[in-house]
Amino acid sequence: MKNIFACIDGSLAMTAVCDAAAWASINTGLPITLLHVLEKSEFEGHSDLSGNIGLGSRELLLQELAELDHQRSRLAHEQGRILLNSGKEYLADLGMSGVETLQRHGQLVETTQELSSGMRMLIMGKQGMTHAHELIGSHLENVIRSLTNPIMVVQPGFQAPSRFLFAYDASPTAKKVLELIASSPLLKGLECELVMVGEPGDEHTRQQAEAKQVLKSAGIKVTTRLLQGDVVPVICQHATEVGCDLIVMGAYGHSRIRQFIVGSTTTGILKTSHTSLLLLR
Repeated sequence: MKNIFACIDGSLAMTAVCDAAAWASINTGLPITLLHVLEKSEFEGHSDLSGNIGLGSRELLLQELAELDHQRSRLAHEQGRILLNSGKEYLADLGMSGVETLQRHGQLVETTQELSSGMRMLIMGKQGMTHAHELIGSHLENVIRSLTNPIMVVQPGFQAPSRFLFAYDASPTAKKVLELIASSPLLKGLECELVMVGEPGDEHTRQQAEAKQVLKSAGIKVTTRLLQGDVVPVICQHATEVGCDLIVMGAYGHSRIRQFIVGSTTTGILKTSHTSLLLLR
């Protein structure tokens, strides 16, 4: 059985990540694994303070620096253990039993790739503990690009969604996302705002009607919208206006070269939206 992996790091989003994991576990019946990745850069020293001092003094200083790195590593490991236990206790209070905890040393991207075969979904905070002042965490975009697993990105204050916005453009990627939504128990029982951005016309009407029928057949109540304007602000604004708690969309449908030239809708919505996102590859 594959697990829902919830990545925690002590940031303000930690509770939201746990809340989202509990919601996903209840809807899918899948177990939760709390993951904490201990990156070496978080605790190792970066400066060579030895300079041009004498050989004996230099060796003594290097020994002291090595011992300091060891202490930092030990403290970081203990802090991670405490975070994992705290998250497990929080989930137990929500009624989640059988929660596993996993602490790994290494880089977040490589670690999630190694674990991807046993991962049904990865849940992450939009901003990590060391990147709280950035629009999105520095590792988040790389993780999304590297994994083919569904990834849910949450922010502090997560609440179980009752309505989600599906950003649809009738592309092959979007049609695959449509099939995933219809076949998964995760979003069953929720209302869906099926949104396309473009000019009115028969083709858009037909595409929306076809997508709506697929979702209705899966037991999802659907409202279709055709909006005009720039994709990113239009989608984010509409999600807020109609009270959607979740935006569902495909992730990075074009090559990195194309994205460098024309930009990326995925990154734009990640940076702009105040709503949780479910990104499907």
